[in-house]
Amino acid sequence: MQSKDIKKDSLKAWILAARPKTLSGAAVPVMIGLALAYKDSFLYEGDPFCWVPAVLCLLFAWVMQIDANFINDFFDFAKGTDDTATRLGPRRACAQGWVSVDKMKHAIALTTCIACLTGLPLVLYGGLEMVLVGILCLLFCFLYTTHLSYIGMGDMLVVLFFGIVPVCVPYYIHLHTCSSFVFLVSVACGMVVDTLLIVNNFRDRDTDKAVGKTTLVVKIGEKASLQLYLALGWGAFIMGLAYMTNGYFLAFVLPLVYLVFHHYTYMRIKRINRGKALNLCLGETARNIFIYGLMVTLGILLS
Repeated sequence: MQSKDIKKDSLKAWILAARPKTLSGAAVPVMIGLALAYKDSFLYEGDPFCWVPAVLCLLFAWVMQIDANFINDFFDFAKGTDDTATRLGPRRACAQGWVSVDKMKHAIALTTCIACLTGLPLVLYGGLEMVLVGILCLLFCFLYTTHLSYIGMGDMLVVLFFGIVPVCVPYYIHLHTCSSFVFLVSVACGMVVDTLLIVNNFRDRDTDKAVGKTTLVVKIGEKASLQLYLALGWGAFIMGLAYMTNGYFLAFVLPLVYLVFHHYTYMRIKRINRGKALNLCLGETARNIFIYGLMVTLGILLS
């Protein structure tokens, strides 16, 4: 059923379909990777920090996030997992009739092409290996919604594509190397971003189970999922000890702010437990991720 206050295929409909609130989550790992590259560029003669690939990395992350959102919207609707009668999460464009199915297909093709055009110039800065990175990003963007999220592999992909890849690749593009320290930082970032998927799947655990979507939350159960949500935030913070041993003291200390918010949101999730009210916790978790990214980035730049 089409919402009365949103005209079909209107600008407002497309903005909602793009899910602008998710763009901050896509930006966080890139911010951290670029901050490390900027600071470390002073240690390598002949490798000054360049703003052109930095902007391209950020734009690529944003376009890929929008592309992933369109793909998720379309395929979940096609599979029937966005049933508006039972859906607890935010409303989706195709399911609500805000965007026609045919136009969503065209939008997916368009954003995929824009992502390719945005990422292609990075070959000039990072080498031909950037082509492989781009192909993998596009491939798993489709595989996540169409298959992998249904067999409990979504969390692994979040750590990979919202942690390891967007932190390590911008760093590599600028300095043509990547240390074990940067890799550790990228994993910690991916763990923080994964809290968003955990709370999303925790809210949908009953409906997901009913339609055969076996997320990690469905596999491990309610109690373990709550513990995992809390542990991801704490684990990322503890891994931040690596910042101290590499001269970034503030990058370890400032995320204490994130940890306070993270623990508060965990207590709220535990208290609410079920229903649409968990959408509030979803929003809080997205905010917490941005706080983490901002605190770490500031900590790196100010250290």
